Amino acid sequence: MLKSLAKAAFLFSILAFATPAAAQSFQPCDDASALPSLAGSLCMIVQAPLDPEGDPASGAGSLALFVRKLPAPEPARRVGEIWLVAGGPGESGAAFLPVLPVLRRAFPDHDLVIPDHRGTGYSAKLCPDEESPESPEGLSLAGEEWGPCIGAMHANAARTRAFTITNAAHDLAGLIARHRQAGDVHVYGVSYGTQLILRMMQVAPVALDGIILDGLVPPESEPRWDLSHRTEVVDAVGRAILSPAQAEQYRAILSRTQPAWGGDVPGGDLRRFMGRLLNFPELRSRIPAIIEGLSRDDPAALNAAAAALQASLAGLNATAQSPASLPLVMLISGSENNGRRDLDAETVAQEAAGALFTSPLPGLLVGNPAPLYDRDRFFGGVPRPLPRTLVVHGTLDPNTPYEGARAHAAALAAAGGDVGFATVTGGAHFLPLVAPECFVRIGSAFVGSGAVVENCRSSPDRE
Repeated sequence: MLKSLAKAAFLFSILAFATPAAAQSFQPCDDASALPSLAGSLCMIVQAPLDPEGDPASGAGSLALFVRKLPAPEPARRVGEIWLVAGGPGESGAAFLPVLPVLRRAFPDHDLVIPDHRGTGYSAKLCPDEESPESPEGLSLAGEEWGPCIGAMHANAARTRAFTITNAAHDLAGLIARHRQAGDVHVYGVSYGTQLILRMMQVAPVALDGIILDGLVPPESEPRWDLSHRTEVVDAVGRAILSPAQAEQYRAILSRTQPAWGGDVPGGDLRRFMGRLLNFPELRSRIPAIIEGLSRDDPAALNAAAAALQASLAGLNATAQSPASLPLVMLISGSENNGRRDLDAETVAQEAAGALFTSPLPGLLVGNPAPLYDRDRFFGGVPRPLPRTLVVHGTLDPNTPYEGARAHAAALAAAGGDVGFATVTGGAHFLPLVAPECFVRIGSAFVGSGAVVENCRSSPDRE
């Protein structure tokens, strides 16, 4: 059913986005047996305006949005729903599938509603022909599909430039307003999802009982934290887990030319590989042993960590809906979250020269081939006021810096928002995945009673 739904999304406009009656159009998902946690899940596709702020008579058209719902397991106890907003910006709602058991523990009496925002998953794509379930690599792009995809984005640049954060925010607001059911309504977002939620609360605020922002992005108005500076964030987190002696030992390893174990490093870049390990606390904890082993030219710990990383990544991309939309990543990252469009490879290399841990993101921003759009009037703004809001953030988050989250939360509170902050000591990014016990404790308290658990300690052994 999901493949037929995805195909229909690009061919038909059968459900009116603006009519509340469409709220009853959920149907059983044919992939409900793919994972135990998907049992009983419901799916629907609705239509949204391609340009929500444009002239309805302009003929700009519409696009399809895919939504999945997992009803509360005990209907008699149901009290409301949690809308889950994925990150990325290219991730679909399938990003939540590996952590559905954790989310269900945190919110046992709520329906879980998971939209694919425009450009992701089974919603309308930037490159419908290449990012299709029927294409050679499914929703991923095969090598030979990149050229036609980029060409299509430029050939219809007006459509491409409609895939903005602001337009996605209108989509989310419309879905919640028109398809919400009885009971309380909370919204939970992670990473880019927090940026999208906050944009929604600027451009088309909806009535909510609460918001949870996990891995809150830094303030948009602070260029020092934009994506072009991601290596600085990653390097700071990596250094924080090393003792001075370990850092010095690591520097000595990096200074070697053509080490015997060089061919064992995935991608051939040890600093980038170590930076990837920071996303998973259990793998992060192996870094000192990897350094110790490589100092003796023993790659055993390195190889074991590489295998474990591959297994972890495979578990996060287990369904046809899972692949991130890289064209959307390029478009939004380059248009809104990179303040240095003139960034070049030489500058990236210079800024990473002294780093022990690096990120690939600055390099990927160089020479962005997408037809970028200009930031709109909402960029850098602060919604006023927010409903009851909880920021939950790990101190060792290598993707959205803890310091930046603190600064953003303070700005939201200064604008009149009721904003609490929960710190997960040792937590990384996407807390239901990397610190599930802390997330369940913090999330259930906030949604259940409104309480803010301000501190929770996470460790690989406990989680």
